[in-house]
Amino acid sequence: MSGDTLEVLIVEDEILLATELQFIVREVGLHDVGLAMSRDEAIELAKRLTPDLALVDVHLQDGPTGVEAARMIHEDCGGVVLFMTANVQRLPEDLAGACGVIGKPYSEEAVCRALAYLRVCMQEGRAPGPPPVGLTLSPEYVAHWGADLPMSA
Repeated sequence: MSGDTLEVLIVEDEILLATELQFIVREVGLHDVGLAMSRDEAIELAKRLTPDLALVDVHLQDGPTGVEAARMIHEDCGGVVLFMTANVQRLPEDLAGACGVIGKPYSEEAVCRALAYLRVCMQEGRAPGPPPVGLTLSPEYVAHWGADLPMSA
């Protein structure tokens, strides 16, 4: 993490959605470092840019390769991955190492809340409370960040 902001890679092949995500990332105060539209492009950019967070769709220009891209970004580059997909049923049980998923269609407000929540989790190493509506965390990240614990008074 560079300073107090997270660097975010967007992996999405629908240019209008990608542009909207870039806007939302900036609106929440995060730094958009790049856009990839295929698995190979996502992996190359992740290796070169080492983003803190990658927003990854399952279906990319080269087919349903987002799961492979997510796993490699997580395992090889150490980035936290968040799936943003209409294909939730295509995700493996372990979410390919991703911290969670936001199902499409999603609202700008829901993505803003989720990104703000993840920023706190990643910067402080713990959750500020349960995840916001629309964000489903993987069991590993729930345990890692203590996201199942009520907010402290």
